[in-house]
Amino acid sequence: MNSQKSPGPEASELPARGSSHAGGARRLKLRHLFGAAVLLALIATVLLRSLVADVYTVSQDSMHPTLDDGERILVEKGYPDEDGAQRGDLIVFDGTGSFAPYEGESGVLVQTLEQVGHWFGIGSPPDTYVKRVIAVGGDTVACCDDQGRVSINGEPLEEPYLQTPPTAERPASGTSFESTVPPGRVWVMGDHREVSIDSRALLGAPGGGMISEDRIIGRATDVFWPWDDRRRLENGENDG
Repeated sequence: MNSQKSPGPEASELPARGSSHAGGARRLKLRHLFGAAVLLALIATVLLRSLVADVYTVSQDSMHPTLDDGERILVEKGYPDEDGAQRGDLIVFDGTGSFAPYEGESGVLVQTLEQVGHWFGIGSPPDTYVKRVIAVGGDTVACCDDQGRVSINGEPLEEPYLQTPPTAERPASGTSFESTVPPGRVWVMGDHREVSIDSRALLGAPGGGMISEDRIIGRATDVFWPWDDRRRLENGENDG
């Protein structure tokens, strides 16, 4: 019997001392870099959505034909500026204390889930609405004149965004009203007047159906989803 020991593996076949530790350190460093990149991306997203623009999902039919249920819109967060809200603008606002009590406030759990869903692109935050600014602080808004039109300070309002032009037989609002808007507030209405719950329906509610400017989240500027229906939204004065 040969008692000679078998030769060991050649040096080239042996793992280099410390190579497994070096590989683990590299993987750990990559994980840290990836985590930092994700954190920075989240911070950038929060800042962008808080200060510049956010995304909201339309969950109502009151703005048809301008906006349809399920469409996603970009909202400019720097609005209103020092000039305040402008007639004709499409605004997204927090209806807490005005619209929300009328429709009934949801529970804390539901509100939390809705807010989380909004951050993941599903739905909009609780008690959030999109309407059109019809009158601003100091305006007297009324409806309807002998041609069925809304008037601002006695002047008829041209409303090209309505599905059909108002007439005496089919006025711009089925509900007659007249109200003077206090400073710092806006009178809002939906473009689909037959189904819209807006300032007209809330005259007896807290705030008289008018939205405080500090409740405005921003101005809707674009529809970006569905992709085939993306478009720029018309904002601004529509006076005759």
